[in-house]
Amino acid sequence: MIRLYNSLTRKKEEFVPSKKTVGLYNCGPTVYSYAHIGNLRTYVFEDVLRRTLEYSGHRVKQVMNVTDVGHLTSDADTGEDKLAAAASRERKTAWQIAKRYETAFKADLKRLNILTPTVMPRATEHIKQQIALIRALEKKGFTYRTSDGVYFDTAKFPGYGKLSGQDLSEKEAGKRVEQGEKRNPTDFALWKFSYPGGVSLAEFKKVALLPPLFLINQKGRRDPARGGTRGSGNVLAKRDMEWKSPWGIGFPGWHIECSAMSREYLGQPFDIHTGGIDHLPVHHENEIAQSEAAYGVPLARVWMHGEFLTMKDEKMSKSKGNVLTLQSLIDQGYDPLAYRYFTYSAHYRKPLTWSLEGLVAAQNALTNLRDVVRGWDKPKIGCTEFEARFKEAIEDDLDMPRAMAIVWELVKSDNPSSAKAESLLKFDQVLGLGLDKYVAKPLKLPVVVKKLLKLRETARAGKDWKESDRLRDLILKEGFSVEDTKDGQVVGGGTGK
Repeated sequence: MIRLYNSLTRKKEEFVPSKKTVGLYNCGPTVYSYAHIGNLRTYVFEDVLRRTLEYSGHRVKQVMNVTDVGHLTSDADTGEDKLAAAASRERKTAWQIAKRYETAFKADLKRLNILTPTVMPRATEHIKQQIALIRALEKKGFTYRTSDGVYFDTAKFPGYGKLSGQDLSEKEAGKRVEQGEKRNPTDFALWKFSYPGGVSLAEFKKVALLPPLFLINQKGRRDPARGGTRGSGNVLAKRDMEWKSPWGIGFPGWHIECSAMSREYLGQPFDIHTGGIDHLPVHHENEIAQSEAAYGVPLARVWMHGEFLTMKDEKMSKSKGNVLTLQSLIDQGYDPLAYRYFTYSAHYRKPLTWSLEGLVAAQNALTNLRDVVRGWDKPKIGCTEFEARFKEAIEDDLDMPRAMAIVWELVKSDNPSSAKAESLLKFDQVLGLGLDKYVAKPLKLPVVVKKLLKLRETARAGKDWKESDRLRDLILKEGFSVEDTKDGQVVGGGTGK
């Protein structure tokens, strides 16, 4: 019996799918920059969720969106589109930025052995569905228009705040966002205009005075304009991403895409909606409001949220400038799966404090695990007691710290290695550590590594520690680790090339 913590009800509940196939929606990346390891912690948690559901016998349809338009720099629906800002910074089009960072994100998923989602829809490819949802809301009287877009009136939706536990009276103007033309501080954009009033660029350029929008000067550099006239030597920057709509030329708000695409691929209501804990008070609250207001039924039955990866008591985020990418860890010689292993040291609903020492410990543990299982006999039979305990741990709201403790109990037990191998490979269906490449597969050293080990042994005998360290680094580059013990050099699987 799977029990999952539902953020909506604030308690663990038995999970029973509504259909034969579990509908799972993950809030995916905004592809304006590289994902950092804090972001990736959430995707590992979501992968463990999918793997646990499948381990327990369920079929899963997993949908993870790609936000390639509409995510502004502020929750107040102000500021620039994050992709447009990146395009300006890198002197590329927004389309090029989206393609570059979506490709990088998918590469990170592969390196972390995260299963490929069933569907990865892009926001820009589902404008029609988003417009249809906004029109449904408009017909029911939930929308209003300002000079910069079409907004959802949260005061007309009685259930607003039920996910975060706050009602409208607790969300005072100015405390969370700047209100501007909005009727309520919690109102949010469904459609944003490229130019005031939703007119076209050509129409807008007919006016004599230009408002404080971004301009492109004649050198091709982008400058914030503080007013000016058409004769000032600047021209308006045309958005790379904009579409015609019943309300004017523009682009969808950030929240509308998830509601439209989850309904498109999973129906409504579907089983489980996930994301980072930072999505809960605004993004997911807004998804619930617009989806339920439009169609009169819940969006999702279970809401799950992964906690932050923290650095010095604050979350890791691009805005704070305290981010690390997976590639930066790889460049330092760490195995990406060691980071996956590291995330299992805390429950997904608890903050996890980042430390290099913690990553080193995780890599050492993973390397030791790989080395131990290489010498096991081929899988056979299994250890039923350990398998029952492991299943109980993962089905108890994905308790990975407890599951990993059971893994090591199994490894150190007196059971036949063939039985341990059978059970560990089953566990790895959830762990995702790629242990099938190591279990009962003795290490075969290439000739070059054997030569380096012999040279290192000579260097150590002569107490040439500097040369010993240099040779160790060369061995590591070949994909193997080496540890010095009282019995001599012990070679392990290392981090891979």
